Amino acid sequence: MVGFIVYFLIITAIPIIAQMRVKKTFKKYSRVATTSGMTGAEMARKILDENGLFDVKVVEGRGFLSDHYNPLTKTVALSPDNYHGHSVAGAAVAAHEVGHAIQDAESYAFLRFRHSLVPVANISSNMSFIFILIGIFTSLSQMFLLGIVLMAAGVLFQLITLPVEFNASSRAMDQIVSLGLIRNEEERHAKKVLNAAAMTYVAAAAVAVIELLRLVLIYTGMQSDD
Repeated sequence: MVGFIVYFLIITAIPIIAQMRVKKTFKKYSRVATTSGMTGAEMARKILDENGLFDVKVVEGRGFLSDHYNPLTKTVALSPDNYHGHSVAGAAVAAHEVGHAIQDAESYAFLRFRHSLVPVANISSNMSFIFILIGIFTSLSQMFLLGIVLMAAGVLFQLITLPVEFNASSRAMDQIVSLGLIRNEEERHAKKVLNAAAMTYVAAAAVAVIELLRLVLIYTGMQSDD
């Protein structure tokens, strides 16, 4: 029981620490203005136009750090602070989301693969624990195994997300540096923002893998008991 409590605390703490880090880093560099004086929306539009993506819209979203790219509507949505702000943090986030738009335009393989997994991941995330619980309470190892397989699909989605996000950040840095949107020390600050954000995805993937491995061990134990 003590071991489970320790395990639960660890897998709970990992994503919380990652989220705290990204919020702290973003807050710090949201106070640092870029020398270009451009807003996040202006930077996003500039990068999109320079890459010939005139059909991609830049809109104001809602909420804190709700920034995202929607491949279905070809829209880069920036949270209010990043859309209107002139900070290094906002510039980094805006460029990152445009990085996804560029991936989409170039049919980046990992992005396409992740998009194809979305329906499977949505179903697996909702159904996996149902079968796992059925397997536990009925001692039916086949049901438990089905739950593990469904969870593995969700874990695969988390793992595929990593190269997609890291690649988008790499593209973001290349764009804002080559276009002169940030300069000198701002480049290092932008990298810190992007790295902190990337760690949230790493943390989520790590927790997902650890939990999957734990369930595989439980299933192995059930087979041994049989």
